Amino acid sequence: MKAHPAFGDSLIAGLLLIFDMGVAVSAIDRGVSFSAYLAVTLLMLGPLPFRRYHPLGTSYLILAGAFLQLFTHGGESGIPVRMSDFALAIALYTLVAYIGRRSGLIYSAWLLAGTLLWAIFQVGDIQAVFLVFMVFVIFGFSWAMGEFIGARRAYQSELEQRLALLETERDQQAKIAVGEERSRIARELHDVVAHAVSVMIVHADGAAYTIRTQPEVAENAVRTIAETGRLALTEMRRLLGVLRSEDTETQWAPQPDARGVVELAENTRAAGVPVRLEITGDVDDLPAGVGLSIYRIVQEALTNTIKHAGAGTTALVRLARTPEELRLEIIDNGFGTPHDVVKVSGGNGLIGMRERTAVLGGEFEAGPNPGGGWRVRAIFPLAIG
Repeated sequence: MKAHPAFGDSLIAGLLLIFDMGVAVSAIDRGVSFSAYLAVTLLMLGPLPFRRYHPLGTSYLILAGAFLQLFTHGGESGIPVRMSDFALAIALYTLVAYIGRRSGLIYSAWLLAGTLLWAIFQVGDIQAVFLVFMVFVIFGFSWAMGEFIGARRAYQSELEQRLALLETERDQQAKIAVGEERSRIARELHDVVAHAVSVMIVHADGAAYTIRTQPEVAENAVRTIAETGRLALTEMRRLLGVLRSEDTETQWAPQPDARGVVELAENTRAAGVPVRLEITGDVDDLPAGVGLSIYRIVQEALTNTIKHAGAGTTALVRLARTPEELRLEIIDNGFGTPHDVVKVSGGNGLIGMRERTAVLGGEFEAGPNPGGGWRVRAIFPLAIG
């Protein structure tokens, strides 16, 4: 019946019609026209199956049937109360529950007028007084039920709207999270690939120059290329595993941390850029997020030094830890042109460094040194104690 409410309303109309037909014999015996009786029955019970779809129209059709009954045989005494009159109470309930109080008040005014006219026709009948009282009780109950059901429908509708809104927000948050995760993976891949490829290119060039005159140096360069490629491939597999697996657990390599800065410096020296590393304080037990961010920032900064600084460049990586914060600084004395600076600052490299620092509540600066070269500086707050 919830899926097809007209079916339930048809059953109600049919039940009232059965009781009404029992009254029809008594009414016709007292001179009531059969056609008038039938017209009233059709007007009052016929619209009931459609009351939920057209509450206003069906209610006033039922009211029209009641007034037709009032002016055709409403004044006849001795006729039992027709069960179709209960359609008026159903119509009042429908208006209050489905449309609102204003329509219910207007309809109640018409019901009051009709009830008073009927009471006038029944002057002198003691039973009529009791029936008028019962009519008002029934109409009052119908109004109360309409208020209750209407409030529940409004609450359910609001709840459904909120649930739909929450589902929409959840979907939007999921899309945002997916976009952020993809951006993070893109930055991670950029860091890994850019650094590894830069080192491999430098060593490949060196091997090409020395393969005939210094085969030992060329052999070391080729080994470095192979090792760098394997490390880059391992990290790429780890990152791409995030995209491949949803429910299964991906086998990841350990995340790099601040201790990997030493290896980065050695790889950069092997690529032909002298790097001086200064570490003050213990950086072995840093939080995982801070350690990974330091590694990635140093990796990206040294990669940019290799690519853009030019020949004869030296670099300085300085890490200083205090109880309150950790300071990271990467400085080179290269001679990158303004075009290089614009290109680097607009890519994923500096964006990734800046976001890594910001997400941990730190400060980040990057730009050319007054005396030449490039300077990257990041400060990460650390929990005291």
